[in-house]
Order: sequence, then C-alpha cells, then structure tokens
Amino acid sequence: MAAAPVAALPAISQLNINPSTPMGASLCPGGATFRVWAPRAHAVYLNGKFGGTARNGLDPDLLLENASGYWAGFLPGVTDGDTYIFLVVGDANTGTKRDPYAREMAVDKPFPECSCVIRSTSAYPWHDAAFVTPDYSNMIVYQLHVGAYDPTSRNTRSSTFLDVIEKIEYLAALGINVLQPLPIHEMESGVSMGYNGGDFYSPDLPYVERDAAALNAHLTTINRLLAAKGFPPLASADISSASAQLKVLVDLCHLYGIAVVFDVVYNHAGGFFGDDHSIYFWDRANNGDNNQSLYCTNMGWAGGLAFALWNQDVRQFLINNASFFLNEFRVDGFRYDEISVLLSLGGDSGASFCRDLTGTLRFERPRALQNAEHWPPTADIVRSTSQGGFGFDVVQHDQLRIAIRSAIDQCSYGATASVDLDAIAAALFPPGMDHAWRAVTCIENHDIVKQGNEQRIPRIADGSNQRTWYARSRTRVANSLLLTAPGIPQLFMGQEFLEDKQWSWDLSQDLLIWWDGVNGADQAMVNHMRFTQDLIRLRWRQPALRSDAVRAFHVHNTNRVIAYHRWIEGQGRDVIVVASLNDNTWWSYNIGFPGGGHWLEVFNSDVYDNWVNPIVAGNGGAIDANGSPAHGFPASANIVIPANGVVVFARDQGD
Repeated sequence: MAAAPVAALPAISQLNINPSTPMGASLCPGGATFRVWAPRAHAVYLNGKFGGTARNGLDPDLLLENASGYWAGFLPGVTDGDTYIFLVVGDANTGTKRDPYAREMAVDKPFPECSCVIRSTSAYPWHDAAFVTPDYSNMIVYQLHVGAYDPTSRNTRSSTFLDVIEKIEYLAALGINVLQPLPIHEMESGVSMGYNGGDFYSPDLPYVERDAAALNAHLTTINRLLAAKGFPPLASADISSASAQLKVLVDLCHLYGIAVVFDVVYNHAGGFFGDDHSIYFWDRANNGDNNQSLYCTNMGWAGGLAFALWNQDVRQFLINNASFFLNEFRVDGFRYDEISVLLSLGGDSGASFCRDLTGTLRFERPRALQNAEHWPPTADIVRSTSQGGFGFDVVQHDQLRIAIRSAIDQCSYGATASVDLDAIAAALFPPGMDHAWRAVTCIENHDIVKQGNEQRIPRIADGSNQRTWYARSRTRVANSLLLTAPGIPQLFMGQEFLEDKQWSWDLSQDLLIWWDGVNGADQAMVNHMRFTQDLIRLRWRQPALRSDAVRAFHVHNTNRVIAYHRWIEGQGRDVIVVASLNDNTWWSYNIGFPGGGHWLEVFNSDVYDNWVNPIVAGNGGAIDANGSPAHGFPASANIVIPANGVVVFARDQGD
C-alpha cells in the first residue's frame, strides 16, 4: 500500500501585510502577521511550531522584504501560545534569531537558545478602568527588585511577579501609591540587577511562576483581592503566561490605588556574550565592527553596548518599547536609567531621541510619569522641548539625599561632632527646579545601598549596633526629613521597617530583607513600620507637605535643630516641622510660628520608640503660640523637641 501523502504546509503570504503592520508577531483574524527589520540579510525565514506542527523549512517559510529592509509575512492557523523563531541568512553566517519584539520567551530550550511565544494583546481581562495615575505632586514611590523582594525559597530561586502580588495589601497599608520595580525585561545573564537587557519586550523568565501548585496558591490570593473590589474570579489559564502574570500585577496594583512605573534602560543593551540569537548583528552581517551591529555602536556602558540612536529604526524600536508598556501593560510611566550616559554616548542623536521619546509618550498618555536619571540633575532635562529642553517630567535629585545622609553620619561621631544642617535647609526645595515635584528624592535606593556600596541609614546612624536608640531615633529623623520635604519621595524596599543590611540580587549573598523581623521577630522593626505608615499618612492628611512651598526659618548647627515652614499658596494650611539631631531633649525651645493661637502637634517621632513610648518627650498634643515674634514670624512658642526626634505642628482648623 502506498504511503499517505504528507500534507503541504500552508505557505507564508502577504495577506494582511501593509505599511502599518506591527513589528514582531501579531495575531489577527485567521492567523498572525510577522514583521522584522534586517536590512542586510539575504533571507529571513519563519520557523517554529504552529498549531502543533513544526516548521523548520526554507522556501515555504520565507518572509518578503520591502525596500526599507523590513521582512514580513502572514501565516494562517497561528494561535496564542504558538512558538516561533527566525532563521536569518546573512553575509557572515546563517542561524536563528529571537524576535526583538517578542512578547514572551518560550521554555522549549534554555535561554538564550529558546524560541519566542506568540501572545494575544487582549487575552487578559483587565479590571482597572477606573484607575487614574496620581498627580506628580501626590506621588510616593516604592522601589523594589522583583527577584530579591520576597523569595519563597531563600538562596535558590528568585521571587516572581506573583510573589509581589502577595504584598499588595502590605504596600497599600504602608501608604505608597507608586510601585517602581527595577527592570523586568529579559536579561542577558539570567537574574541580575536588571540593567543588561537582551529582550526588551519580554518579561524576565526567572520572574515567571510555572509550578502548578504555586500558581493555584497565588490564584487564591488574586481572587481574594479581586473579590474585595467586587470583581469575579480569574481562572488559572488567565495567569499562566509570563505576560499575564505581569499584567495581573499591574492590574491589582491599580485596583488597590498603586500606580506602576517601569524602570527602562535605553542608554545601553546587554553585552550579548555567548548569545548569538540576540539583537546583536541581527541581520548576520558580522564583520567585527560593532558600529555595524545593527542596533548598537562600538561605545559601551556597564558592560553593554550603546544603542545606535542615529538610526531612525533603532530609535523607533525603543520608542515603540515604551509605547508597548504604556498601552499593552497599562503602566503609569517610566524611570529612564542614566539619561546622562545616553546623552554623552549618543551626542546630538541622543538629545533628539530624548525629545522624540518624551513627546511621543506625552501625546499618547499625558499623565504618564517620565522620570529621568541624569547626573547632575539639571533644569534643562525637565524643561519642555518647545523651550529647548528634553521634555522629561521629573528628575532623580541627590542633593537632599547627600545632605541627610551626611548629617546622620556626622551625628554618629558623638555629641560634640559638627553637624551641617544648613546643607539640609539648602536642599529642601530641589535646587535648579521650577517646581519641587520635579525632583524624585530619596535617602536609600538600589544603587546607593547595594552590596559593596554605601550603608543603609541605621548602620550609618550607629555602626556598632543597628538596634540601639541612636540607630532607631536617627533613622526616624532621616525618614521624617525625607517625607516632610517637598518633592516626590522614594523609599527602597525594607527602608520602611529599619532594614539595615545592604541588598543584592544574588540570593546566595544572604542579603534579603528580613520579613520575619517586621512580622514580629524584631519589635524595633515593627515599631519602625508603624512610624513609617503614620508618617506617610501625615503627608496625605496635610496637603502643605505635598506643596512647593517651604522655608527653613531656623537652622542651628550647634544645637542640631532645624525648623521649616510648609504651606499652600493662597490657602495657608500651614505646617511647621521641627527636627533635632541632638542626643538630648530640648524641653523649652523657642520656635516661631506664622500665626498665634492653637497649633496641633500632629506628629511626634518619639512616640514610636518602644511603642507606645511610656516616656515620650512631647507637647501633649498641642501648643499655644502666644509668644513674641521670632524667626521672621509674628508669634512663637516654647516647645519640647525630643532627642533625635521630629515634631510636626499644624494650625488648628477647628475641624
């Protein structure tokens, strides 16, 4: 009997292909379109496994090239979850390449030999239609590393996007309203700090949960969180893919009042060492000159190659990446890594790229945050493009951080050491900015307190023992100054509960934040967590603390006391913040007030030491400012300032 004939594979056609066909793989009625950029390739073939059938051939799988070096084709019968790869024939060699626009990496082979996964743009059932990105002046940012945030298996496996979901109620109770994970796209070296990107559209594989039992456990939490907001449950299939797990994280954050800002790296890519399937020489014209590597140049930063921003196709690749996250993952903005490096390596091309990037995203999503890391933080970075600037909204600012960390360090040398509070006073309003909310301020972040760099605040406050009164009280002062000053304050994971260890993405270093401590094993951590929650609530209750207006009206370095006035122009809502880094309590310290009468003591950091502190040094909840003029104000009062403490007064509004 003759063998049955083998059915011919459907040929790739130009159906559904037009000038607006999206890059990468895109599902459409009847199948999917594929489009890639390879201007010097001799041929680009689509291979993969579609509808259970493998395609590893040549002629029927050939994409068609247009005059601009873009190869495209339509394949019928393609469905969500199918895997694919491109076979590229170039001047130098022939081999497979991952799709630079791939929405997800497959697990058919270990990275970087793996295929890509085709994903629907609309499969995930979003619930966040009512969410509005907060105004910049109303933001409090919380920065974390997904992999090191809360691993269920210490020292062996990174935590995942779904592990972060387990902390959403915790973060909401803390009071932050912006979550900023370190970069989450696929990295060249497995888990890392996140700044060696390889596949810029695909979530990092180690952050994806694939164990069925773990998925079901997370699904229970997800559905409980949804039910609490009045939404029906999801099924396991809704959260099984990498993109769905990242989307459900963003979705639930939005439902619980938390915006999500992605950290993106457009100043350089990874090093691509040993990764022949990456964007590096994607059209396989490798002649040893990195300036000819298609996406990159021969200039580098941090072990990676800078992008060829002079090339419009490369620029569009990065701008499309930002638009992709805004529209498909509904993120609320970006923290752009080292724009200063991008500008120095890219020159005029880098400058025009920044303007194109910020202008495009502002048109697409006016409320999205565009936060530039640029050293030094200059006004032209946040100046509008129409006025010759670069069009970013805000910039990372270091002057307040340096001043606060320096003052805490100076205190650690003893009661007679000189402490520079003038530097703090000079940095309360971010120098060089037209509005305070232009500056993202912090006292700890992923760069500052990573392993091998600077210490966390409790260790600076007391290097011998991070649980002494000196460490606890001085850390409270540092955080109070941050959260009562103008600008957008940013916390780093663990800062909220007195974590004193540096951090590392490498779990084998045993530098994970100590959740057991804040969960009850360390009462000092529990107390500090309460302190941070209440301090954040104070910022929400007192709108003057979120305004531009600030005046440091009393600075006494010898007494180690600083006092500043916060208010809202045209409304008042006056707040007085008084901080002391003196090791002794001031029992009758004369401070000016902008008006006489009754002032409420709305915050006292000393209450949180051995909560509730039985020997708190305070003002009994209120003072009467009936003294003579002082410090440029028409009234004054003698107040109690706790040792290494902060007291905050608000005018009694009678409500």
